[in-house]
Amino acid sequence: MNTPTSTTARRRSVHHHPHQPGPSPSRPPRAVLDLGALPTAPGCARAWTREILREWSIARMSGTAELIVSELTTNAVRTSRQIGQPAIRLILSLDQGDLAILVRDYCPGIPQAGNAGTDESGRGLLLVQAMSDRSGWYPAEDGTPGKVVWAVARSE
Repeated sequence: MNTPTSTTARRRSVHHHPHQPGPSPSRPPRAVLDLGALPTAPGCARAWTREILREWSIARMSGTAELIVSELTTNAVRTSRQIGQPAIRLILSLDQGDLAILVRDYCPGIPQAGNAGTDESGRGLLLVQAMSDRSGWYPAEDGTPGKVVWAVARSE
């Protein structure tokens, strides 16, 4: 039986790299999690955030980040469920020592911080403001209803 031979050299399909691959130095790490607007979403978001921060070697920020994530996702779930919207999105981004936490919902309206003394609703935004270096919101940029509520905490 004759086996055809080739004079073309085969390319190696595995390339050796002396260092473990990591995020591109020109591109900050970013992670996105889509969640159903369910009562279990804040707990899932906290656990996912803890794992992402461990992966990014900033697990020391977990307490602050999880608290911010919990408050923002709880608010997004509450407003989403009130108007029948089924989903929210959590985005984490780390850039030059700043951890950005963004929660996207598909609900119209402006997030309002409540009165810390009398109104239980909205106190989470006051807590987010106190725990973060800066925070705010902006309307969805893709033309769909909704907004992104965000907070930034310093990782260093």
